[in-house]
Amino acid sequence: MVYQYILTDVFMARKKSSIYVDDELWRRFKKHAIENGVELSTLLEEIIREELMDNVDKALEELAGLEVYELEFKPIEPREGAVSELVRAMRDERANSISRTA
Repeated sequence: MVYQYILTDVFMARKKSSIYVDDELWRRFKKHAIENGVELSTLLEEIIREELMDNVDKALEELAGLEVYELEFKPIEPREGAVSELVRAMRDERANSISRTA
């Protein structure tokens, strides 16, 4: 397993906390950190960031570049009828529009 750790704020204030964790789970976590050469605090912070999705904005910005972009879509008007008929009609419309543009 390869882990990538991003050092975001070098001078970030840290808080010492006490938590209660299952003994076996904590033992396995510590072993995992040692095997990967990562400090427990660093690994735990990364897991918390992932859970809170703190790095999602940065990752999306990197993927999209610095350009501003908009998603354009055409709303679908609801139709009456059986679902299978509606799905078939939508697939046919999509196939027709793709073949016209190709």
